[in-house]
Amino acid sequence: MAERGGGTAELLTPEDTVALGARLGAQLRAGDVVVLSGPLGAGKTMFTKGIAAGMDVEGPVTSPTYVLARVHRARRDGAPALVHVDIYRLLDHGVDLLGELDSLDLDTDLDDAVVVVEWGEGLAERLSDHHLDIQLHRDADSEKRTATWRWSVS
Repeated sequence: MAERGGGTAELLTPEDTVALGARLGAQLRAGDVVVLSGPLGAGKTMFTKGIAAGMDVEGPVTSPTYVLARVHRARRDGAPALVHVDIYRLLDHGVDLLGELDSLDLDTDLDDAVVVVEWGEGLAERLSDHHLDIQLHRDADSEKRTATWRWSVS
């Protein structure tokens, strides 16, 4: 799979962000963990919308900032669900992030799902030895974003 190595892309519009997310999302498998990094407004939730489209899961995909995690069921039998996690509100609060995720009773086995974590640097390594790191950067004076992704093995 060519995308499993990594890459970089310029994203000139929100639609470009969704399209790249969809392309990568179509390649994800149960047990994969995706870590989305970037400042506020970089497009992490928009990218997740694309991943959801590529995985063909139920929507709508919105930021789970206040609920911490949302489960999006697969539309096809045997396909993985998408667990969308946003840990922004837990950062710098001395919280056991893995324990918090465990306590959510997500009603899905994370081994049978793709887990996408916004602001998840430092957490993904504890969820999976093999994860996709995606960094989003937004130009200060435009809507242009740059995405860099690579698969990491802890």
